[in-house]
Amino acid sequence: MIGPEERERYARQIILREIGGSGQRRLKGATVAVIGAGGIGAPAIAYLAGAGLGEIRIVDDDRIDISNLQRQILFDVADTGAFKAEQAAKAAECRNPFVTAAAIVRRINAGNAEELLRGADVILDGCDNFATRLIVADAALQLRIPLVSAAVGQFEGQLAVYRGWEADLPCYRCLVGSAPDRDEATCSEQGILGPVTGVLGSMAALETIRAITPFGADPAGRLTLIDLLDCRFRTIRVPKDPACPACSPRSGE
Repeated sequence: MIGPEERERYARQIILREIGGSGQRRLKGATVAVIGAGGIGAPAIAYLAGAGLGEIRIVDDDRIDISNLQRQILFDVADTGAFKAEQAAKAAECRNPFVTAAAIVRRINAGNAEELLRGADVILDGCDNFATRLIVADAALQLRIPLVSAAVGQFEGQLAVYRGWEADLPCYRCLVGSAPDRDEATCSEQGILGPVTGVLGSMAALETIRAITPFGADPAGRLTLIDLLDCRFRTIRVPKDPACPACSPRSGE
């Protein structure tokens, strides 16, 4: 049930016919796992808490550095040195006392991914390295949990929703292939403009909410590419790979 204070708090979204009271109850009953409480995760967590998600699991083993404050909006100078997951959980519950935020100060890996993600209704992956994205994507596919995947670099970003267990929809590996070795530049090496992470984090939160209480067009099977240097948005279709090592019918053979 949604009490009077909650109805007042969420009034601006409950009034939307696409959300309404039934959608708000779905949000309250949902659990979202957020991988990474950094540039993408921080704004996403803020908006998910504001929207009234029942439980937000925040998985991140990193500590807050002064250089993070340019874009990781949940943190202040006084938080420097603290664990991101713990401070993000505190910030989420301060923003909305009706939300439960659980800090998981662990590095997600192939051995613990399913344990950390099991029971979530949606996974929002905003981590900053390719190897972890593959691990999260494989676990999401195995657990049959919708995956909202966002990534950024300099002035660019990309966003997609994956439900690869469905017959006509791709998984993350349909897009990237079978775990090629990649030399990835970090934000400290290539740079990043703070609002770029804010745009992608906000969009990832939107798609997470959509995955819980559907509205509009289903984004699964499409990849949105964002160029904020020239303010261009482009959406491309991602087909299911019939030879995908993860989600093709022959992948279990």
